[in-house]
Amino acid sequence: IGAAKLIVVVAIFLLTFYVISQVFEIKMDANLGHIFARSALDAAARSTKPPRYKCGISKACPEKHFAFKMASGAANVVGPKICVEDNILMSGVKNNVGRGINVALVNGKTGEPLDTKFFDMWGGDVAPFIEFLKSIQDGTIVLMGTYDDGATKLNEEARKLIAELGSTSITNLGFRDNWVFCGGKGIKTKSPFEQHIKNNKDTNKYEGWPEVVEMEGCIPQKQD
Repeated sequence: IGAAKLIVVVAIFLLTFYVISQVFEIKMDANLGHIFARSALDAAARSTKPPRYKCGISKACPEKHFAFKMASGAANVVGPKICVEDNILMSGVKNNVGRGINVALVNGKTGEPLDTKFFDMWGGDVAPFIEFLKSIQDGTIVLMGTYDDGATKLNEEARKLIAELGSTSITNLGFRDNWVFCGGKGIKTKSPFEQHIKNNKDTNKYEGWPEVVEMEGCIPQKQD
């Protein structure tokens, strides 16, 4: 009888062990399956998420080029924004923009910011702007964007100095036009980086102002 009891006890123990081991294996398999599935989903999410490039531009710049993105002001409400190499140089958030023409200067060899200023071309004086334009050193990248009105006080001398930086639209810039431009001091050709929308009551997006103009691109590094 004792031997029979022992066999029953051993059989129950083995059966219990078997059942427990099966349950744990199933749970382990399920957990491993969940882990692998989650890893696959994470990998898929990473592969489908678009890469982010400097300043949020749409594609990477080649070597020896500086990424930039900029936007003019929106009416007289939202200021312009200028970004170079992932550095926000001017924006309403930075509180360094103002009515008129906003200007950021960048070292053409290193991409380092040099200066930011704005000049009121509605109620201000064009003379300080002209002096500033004359003081820009050769090899400097110059980025400009309008806010509210950037043209009323512009005179021929100021327009000529900006044209020498590579602008073609500056001669036609009028009252409350929106304009963004990227050129350089000592540039030998006209800049390909310029956008201009005329103030036109029939087509304006905002009452009294045209829509915002945006522009992005890759500025060639200045070579010795």
